[in-house]
Amino acid sequence: MTVVDAHIHQWDPLSTPREFSSLAKLFRYVPVPIDWAKRVAPRRDREFVGDPAPFVQPYLPAQYRDDAGDVPVEAIVHIEVEWSGRGPLAPVAETRWVASLPFGVDTPALGAIIGAGDPSAPDFAELLDAHRAASPLFRGIRTRVEYHPDPAVRAHNKAPGRLTDPRFLDGFAALAERGLSFEAWVYSGQLPEVTALAGRYPDATIVLNHLATPAGIFGPVGKHTGRNPGQRRELFLRWRDDIAELATHANVVAKVSGLMMPILGHPVPPRGRPTPVPVLLERISPMVGHALEVFGADRLIWGSNFPVDKPITSIGNAAEAVATALTAHGADEKALEQVFRVNAQRVYGVTGL
Repeated sequence: MTVVDAHIHQWDPLSTPREFSSLAKLFRYVPVPIDWAKRVAPRRDREFVGDPAPFVQPYLPAQYRDDAGDVPVEAIVHIEVEWSGRGPLAPVAETRWVASLPFGVDTPALGAIIGAGDPSAPDFAELLDAHRAASPLFRGIRTRVEYHPDPAVRAHNKAPGRLTDPRFLDGFAALAERGLSFEAWVYSGQLPEVTALAGRYPDATIVLNHLATPAGIFGPVGKHTGRNPGQRRELFLRWRDDIAELATHANVVAKVSGLMMPILGHPVPPRGRPTPVPVLLERISPMVGHALEVFGADRLIWGSNFPVDKPITSIGNAAEAVATALTAHGADEKALEQVFRVNAQRVYGVTGL
């Protein structure tokens, strides 16, 4: 079975304007060990990235091909990541840049592009049209809406409610009218906001990223998140109920991705020694099983979230852990094919495979 990896990031912080470009250039020109960043970076950044090494180096089709290894990835979906150019149409440059990368030579094909955009911005409709003009593979947008009540957990927003802001909701109509999708990366406490958005726009496809990233569910992060087993159990129960409510909206699909993000509370192993599959499986199986139960195999999509998940595991280990968890909870071969390929082809219009 070939695979569509529906969530990867391509970047070159040395030649394109990324949020972390300054740090990358510092380590290129100043002869200090990369691990120095672990000592001087803010704690919330250290806990989020786990290991800064992947963020300060280019991550391009050849690097992804090498990381994919024996996983038979035939196509990928690029998801925007912190392009920091100026001007209302600046995010279009990322779409154009990704479309120019050497995919499909001795690397997987580029199946779709998700760009950046903010529905609350006055030029949002113009931005969407510019994205579409930049590449026929443009399929939708992701917006920095993540918020966490623990101020020591890295998040873009300092207050909740971004997804239910009137300007955001009004602007979102432009996305729905064009038949484009919305990637919702949120922390788990924001799931009711995603549910409200799905109810407001039932004809718009909403893709929940990373099963809503319940920070601290596997171990302590921030100041007071996941500090003990009782807190982690409470976090799981709330996530379980809120994601079940979201799944009642047929226009929502969920990505079984990002489950190896350090911010979930995974211990970070030594560089180059990915967490073994049995250890990952023990952690993620309850989440994967519940997602399969409430969404069904026809509304789940797999993505590696590389290189963000690279500090914790390998693409092969991540794919095997997810596939094993799905099988343990009743998924058959057809269901695995849906999660690992067919659903991504449908949702993102990935053709030619």
